Amino acid sequence: MIVDVRVRFAPSPTGLLHIGNARTALFNYLFAKRHQGTLILRIEDTDVERSTDASIDRILEDLQWLGIRWQEGPGRNGPDGPYRQSQRLSLYREYAEGLLQEARAYKCFCSNERLEDLRKEQLSKGMMPRYDGRCHSLTKEDISKMESAGNRPALRFRMGKGSILFEDIIHGKMKFESEGIGDFIIVRSDGMAAYNFACVIDDHSMHITHVIRGEDHLSNTPRQILIYQALGWQPPTFAHHPLILGSDRSPLSKRHGATAVSQYREEGFLPEALLNYLVLLGWTPPSGQEVLPLEKIVEEFSIHSVSRSAPIHSRKKLEWLNSLYIRKIEENRLSELLLPYLEKAGIRHVDRHHLNLISGVLKENLAVLSQVEEYLGIFFDEKFFFDDGAKTILLDSRNQEILRSCLNLLQDSPEITADTWPSVLSRLEEKTARRGRSLYGPVRAGITGKTKGPELAKTLPLLGKERILKRLKMALQIN
Repeated sequence: MIVDVRVRFAPSPTGLLHIGNARTALFNYLFAKRHQGTLILRIEDTDVERSTDASIDRILEDLQWLGIRWQEGPGRNGPDGPYRQSQRLSLYREYAEGLLQEARAYKCFCSNERLEDLRKEQLSKGMMPRYDGRCHSLTKEDISKMESAGNRPALRFRMGKGSILFEDIIHGKMKFESEGIGDFIIVRSDGMAAYNFACVIDDHSMHITHVIRGEDHLSNTPRQILIYQALGWQPPTFAHHPLILGSDRSPLSKRHGATAVSQYREEGFLPEALLNYLVLLGWTPPSGQEVLPLEKIVEEFSIHSVSRSAPIHSRKKLEWLNSLYIRKIEENRLSELLLPYLEKAGIRHVDRHHLNLISGVLKENLAVLSQVEEYLGIFFDEKFFFDDGAKTILLDSRNQEILRSCLNLLQDSPEITADTWPSVLSRLEEKTARRGRSLYGPVRAGITGKTKGPELAKTLPLLGKERILKRLKMALQIN
């Protein structure tokens, strides 16, 4: 076992929590749990213009909904706070000043316009964009003159020469050449620490042992290692997992559908199902089981077993997993989860016992909870209507004859229950000489107004004889 594991999840509060970032949080959480370690939640809000408190609140809410718990961070405090980068600026300034005094960093007065022109010129020549070092040899007099003129400098890290080597848990041995990186900014001209600099200061001061993050940060790692070395610190162990791709193998984005955790939550995915799905993206459980409770995932998970290949997001698989979890829910809890969707549809006064019975019938048909809205018309008269598919079936004269036979038969039958329905169905088959879909289709369309839905044997007893007869009469009037 690795001793004293400390990992962190460090989102930027510039929007909603993306499922890709949620997967990163999950990997960190599982790694910490597996090794009896600590998960720190750090808010990287140095992008002042785009960061919002509302975004922070939504991120925290989504993480808690997923069941990802942190031991240090917002709402938990801890010995290494504060846990928002905007509250740690004095610490960054202290270390930046030290690097400046040691000539490991220098002031750069290049404008954004010049840097953009330089980037375009280098790209046009087929070169990798990098800073050309224009300001690395400025004299004290040059600097004084620039600052007296009101120019505010950025602070750049002075690169050396040679290779930067490190071992990545997922990608193995990594090698980057200093010449291809160029002197990079560690403090912007507005005084705000740049990501690579603030990240190193925070990870060191928070005693992070393992940095588990997306492979889009892989190119940042050599820069961060150089800062660690310049400050005389030991870098943590790194693990960069592949990013989630859409079906077209491009990075997962809004054009592929829902990408935010809150969107899946509102649609009616269960947290345990989404969590189970996310961990399977790029990792295969040793047991071979795909439906795993959190305790089993913690027991089996290994960051060393995460694949280097980018996983493909599959909405179909997520819905399949979610449907399995829905079927496991007890009717009482499922009713609680369905209530918001009923209220949204305008159904606010529901008999809870009746709703429990409906939940028990519907759980086999729901891939996501919001799909309950498709079936409300079956069980609630105020939402009942014949959809277009049902109308097409009911306009067939042969099917009209089936409905008349059904109506006549039910009028002289006792109340329909789970016990009496089989005999009613048998008599109806005998009377109409129809069986299977040719019989069930018209009966379902006439009584439920739909062409698909839960089993009739389970549905009809909940509707009651009076309601069934009323709907059959309505169906016979369609023309």
